[in-house]
Amino acid sequence: MQELDEHINKVKHLPPTPRILPELLSLLNKPNIDNTRVVSLIGIDPSLTANVLQLCNSAYFASSSTTCDLQEAVTRLGFQTIYRMVAAVSGAKALSAPQKGYGIDGGELWKHSVTAAVAAQLVAKRSGDDENLVFTAYLLHDIGKIILSGALENIYATLIQQTQANQQCLLEAEKKLLGVQHAEIGGRLLARWKFPPNIVAAVWFHHSPANANPHQRLASYIYVGNMIAHFMGHGYGHQAFAMKGRAESLEILDISADLLPHFMIETFEQLQVIETLFHLSG
Repeated sequence: MQELDEHINKVKHLPPTPRILPELLSLLNKPNIDNTRVVSLIGIDPSLTANVLQLCNSAYFASSSTTCDLQEAVTRLGFQTIYRMVAAVSGAKALSAPQKGYGIDGGELWKHSVTAAVAAQLVAKRSGDDENLVFTAYLLHDIGKIILSGALENIYATLIQQTQANQQCLLEAEKKLLGVQHAEIGGRLLARWKFPPNIVAAVWFHHSPANANPHQRLASYIYVGNMIAHFMGHGYGHQAFAMKGRAESLEILDISADLLPHFMIETFEQLQVIETLFHLSG
């Protein structure tokens, strides 16, 4: 843990903490959701409040009258839509900057994360698992790359050389060059941010889901979402995705590889709606 903390502590500008996500997720899992608490959490952040009101008054959701009242907007939109919007806005703040250490342009990491989060969410819906939990875990699964990007920026060429010359995946090259890899850094950061243990474990082991016991299913959703995004052409950087865990992830989730094209089509359709509602395509 100390080595992971040292890497995190070296970063001068950590991504903004998505503080309200763990509490909102907890509220959604309660039988009687406290509307007042949801409204007060969102109201802490003026930009979130503005986004909720804008979404509520958009052509997609608008009723016969517009509203400037946050509580009314939350009631109209429903908690599921509100949560995903808050997760999307929080993720955009954390993931939109370029990560030169990985050869990732501005917005690229964010767009990849949204694509794969939607895919993972659709797989979870088919299996009857918690879609919001999967969506959240996936949006933040690569947060560790933001921590390590600065350390890799001056040795990016070496990172590429290591992966090509030794036929290594990105994780192996990170470990060799830095002594840590992005998935474990991401898990440790989320633990420091007080995210629940299942999300921490899923992010920590998203490249090796079988090691995330007892949270193998959640880690497998992240892996399969990654795989679907990769097949759809929404990868990023150099050797962004390793296929080593494909068979075990599909087996853990009891999903046939034949279903992947179906999920790709559904993901594409869902992204059109999300881009329209949340303006994620820009």
